[in-house]
Amino acid sequence: MTDFFTMQPGETAAPVPAGPVLCAGTAGMRRIHRFFLWAYEEAPGLVRSAAAGDTARAAYVGEVLGNFDKVLHIHHEGEDMLMYPQLKERAPACALHVGLMLEQHRQVTERLESIEPLRLRWMQTADAETGQELAERYEDLKAVLNIHLRREVTEVMPAVDRVLTDKEMQTAAQHGINQLDKKFLVGYLGMVLSTNPPADQREMLKEIPPPVRLGYRLVGRRLYRKQYATLFPGRPIPETL
Repeated sequence: MTDFFTMQPGETAAPVPAGPVLCAGTAGMRRIHRFFLWAYEEAPGLVRSAAAGDTARAAYVGEVLGNFDKVLHIHHEGEDMLMYPQLKERAPACALHVGLMLEQHRQVTERLESIEPLRLRWMQTADAETGQELAERYEDLKAVLNIHLRREVTEVMPAVDRVLTDKEMQTAAQHGINQLDKKFLVGYLGMVLSTNPPADQREMLKEIPPPVRLGYRLVGRRLYRKQYATLFPGRPIPETL
């Protein structure tokens, strides 16, 4: 079975600067990208799971999807401020790839901005026509992400590993953690863990701040399981560490 993060014909990696590997950015990026791939693969179906007029279901699903959208936006925002300027400055030969990634971020932002008012309206009305349009917009966003999430890992991250330190990559990750509600964060962590194999789950738990790790063990795992069961009634809940 081919790994999703495999360069496709016609794609070319950015030049990798000489020198030692300074951070494990590629591994970390794979982990969070697996979550986004899962989230937006599920998003259209989740919208369609709410029957016309079922405002309670639409409100719940819409809130979860809004949280996913916020995490995605913050993730890209952190990269735009704390990863790509440093890569362009320290590895000028990567400038074309940096420009491509930033353009793809712009395309994602454009789609998120078009989704938000529609999602908020659908949450209140559960209107069938609005729901269909919302599902189609999530499908469009998914198509863009399927390209971006692969190419960022395969083409850019090997160069990032040579020019940014672990501390700098952790600062970029902390940018997102600081902006998210902690109760949401510990439940969301279960979703991220569940989309990764056990070895990656162990590495993730080592890297997250101790208070978040403790919160996940005390309440987050339970919140994750409850949310998953509500989103996907009858579907087995993926286990997490």
